Formats: sequence, C-alpha cells, structure tokens
Amino acid sequence: MHYFCIKFAQVQKKHYLCRVIRINMATSNGKTEISTLGEFGLIRHLTEGIKPVQPSTLKGVGDDAAVMDFGDKQVLMTTDLLLEGIHFNLEYVPLKHLGYKAAVVNFSDIYAMMATPTQITVSLGISKRFSVEDIEELYAGIRLACERYGVDLVGGDTSASMTGLTISITCLGTANKDEIVYRNGAKEHNLICVTGNLGTAYMGLQLLERERLVAQSLNPNGDTPAEALRFEGKEYLLERQLKPEARRDIIEKLREAGIKPTAMMDISDGLSSELMHICNQSNCGCSIYEDKLPIDYQAAVLAEEMNLNIVTCALNGGEDYELLFTCDINDYEKLVPIDDIYIIGHITKPDYGTVLVGRNGEEMMLQAQGWQAFNS
Repeated sequence: MHYFCIKFAQVQKKHYLCRVIRINMATSNGKTEISTLGEFGLIRHLTEGIKPVQPSTLKGVGDDAAVMDFGDKQVLMTTDLLLEGIHFNLEYVPLKHLGYKAAVVNFSDIYAMMATPTQITVSLGISKRFSVEDIEELYAGIRLACERYGVDLVGGDTSASMTGLTISITCLGTANKDEIVYRNGAKEHNLICVTGNLGTAYMGLQLLERERLVAQSLNPNGDTPAEALRFEGKEYLLERQLKPEARRDIIEKLREAGIKPTAMMDISDGLSSELMHICNQSNCGCSIYEDKLPIDYQAAVLAEEMNLNIVTCALNGGEDYELLFTCDINDYEKLVPIDDIYIIGHITKPDYGTVLVGRNGEEMMLQAQGWQAFNS
C-alpha cells in the first residue's frame, strides 16, 4: 500500500469486481469530484511537484513506505488509516482481531521492501459508544501483534469521534542501504512471483457478509446471535480476512537463499492493481498465467457456491497481504526449494501491456478492478 497519510486500505463492505468506468464529472458547485481521480490519482495530484529538501529523504511518495537515511541504517515509515463502516464492520469483526490486523498490515508494508518493522504509534478516534474495556480489547490485539513480530509500541494519540472508531497506525522500520527493494526495479525477463494464495481473504469477507445478512433476516429486530452464524469447515477463510499475517518468513527465506527481488510490494488491493503499480513504475509490461495462480480449495468451493469467478476474486479481491515480487531469472534454482512461493509469469516490454494468459492460451488485458476508494 501507499504510505502517504491519506491512503485507504481495502474496504470491507464495498469490494467491487466489476469494471469501474471513470467519468469526469463536476459537483453542482463546479468543483471536481474526488472519484474522478481515484485514490492513487488523488495522491499523485496532491503531491505532484513536491521535492524533498532534506538530504536524509531518499524516497518519498510512491512506494510501500518512505525511506530516510540516518547513517548506517535506512529508516522506513508507513501509515495506515482505518475507518469504521468503510474498512471494517464491528458487527462481525472482533475488536482484538481488528487491533491485530491494523498493526500487521503496517508491518506488511515494511517487509514488502525487504526491511524490518521496529516501532509503531497508534492514534484513535473514539465515539461515546465504546467503553474502556472495548479499547482494552482493541489494544490487546495490537500488543499481541507487536509481541509476535518484535515491534515496540512507542506512542500515539486519542481523540473523541462523532463517526465511530478511527484507527491510524504509523510504523517505522530499518534496513541496510543495499537491502531495500522498491517497486520500480522490475526488468524484462524477470520472473513474477507471489506467496501464499490469492482471493482467500476476499472470500472470507463474502462469507461474513452472507452470514450476517442471513442472521439479520432471521432476527431483524435484535442483535445477531453468534450461534446463528455458520462457518463450519471454512475457518481458514475467516482467519485470512480477520487475522492476516505479514510474510516475515518469506523475507527471511529470501535473505537466506541470497535472493534480492528486483521489485516488490504487498498485495493489499488485489494482484491486478499491484502488478500494474510495479509495471507502471518500472516502465514494463507483464504476462501472468491463469493456471499458475495459487488458489485455496476452500475459497474455490465457496466461490462456486456464491456464483463468483474465483480467478476474478484472486486477481482483484485484495487484503491477502501476500508478497508480489519480481526477480532475476538466474535466481530460479534458488527460488524453487522455497515453500509457499509461486512463479506466475514474467516481465515483458512495456508496449506488450499487462496480460493474463488463460488456460487455453487466450490473452486478456489486466485491469485494476478492485476497490476504488472514492467511488460510491
């Protein structure tokens, strides 16, 4: 994800898998609708022409994290903003899980640049409906994530909120100067790799939304009893949505194997969107293959039940927080023994575009069809 402070994570209740057609429209007062630019277009618009004046600023807007030089180590910084009703629904998201996830997605941004997260600050906007015990539960999840990943919670802020719960986490990390991987280093003939599986977190969200709606229909005038929600046999899908993990293990294995990716980012907004970011910033194209996409069996079964195309979900669902990276083809023999890394394609010349090759050899242009933060 982009580290800039107005960035938006994958939205919980509004995943769009249809193609979004942007139409330049003005508001009734003649001003431009933010949705005509979209999230990343707005960031580019607001930050265009901004040039760092501090010699310590090595990388500003445009990657998973900002990078600053303070001597022997490089310092990285990323920020996430989560809003109730936009990024999470407390009808089915436990506060402890929410705290854990809010921290881990920041760690993921740091790992996605081959760095190590070290400290976080946590700022909260809290409405009156939350008790001290509620916020303790949220912090229990944050503290658990920090303990597991060896990250210090070093500060933050709190404020009253009129619109529910708001969570803003800033994460710092460190790396040696020659270890950091950006999005703009992919080269023609590089291998394209992903970790884990894709579309599973999205299917976990669809399961939660389906069961919420079913339970509400059974009890429209009261709270949804937990026993009304049926998740047997689909626990892995829920875990992927409610309690994702940052792929620290993969970063460690790549280091041990002596592999430095040429470009890398985490998959927060969907594989298609992230691939397009790498290709745009690296001035290249890509070909990925449908039959190489890693898809979980439970996710595929649920997609069939819900009449969804699992490949579309894998390409655009988002919130998997797996790693997408490119590497030199000469690293192939080193990559193969590493568990949970899948080679799904290769980098091409820029004029070839971003292409998905189907199971029968047909070619389709990839499009970023996941969540668009400023579209209704």
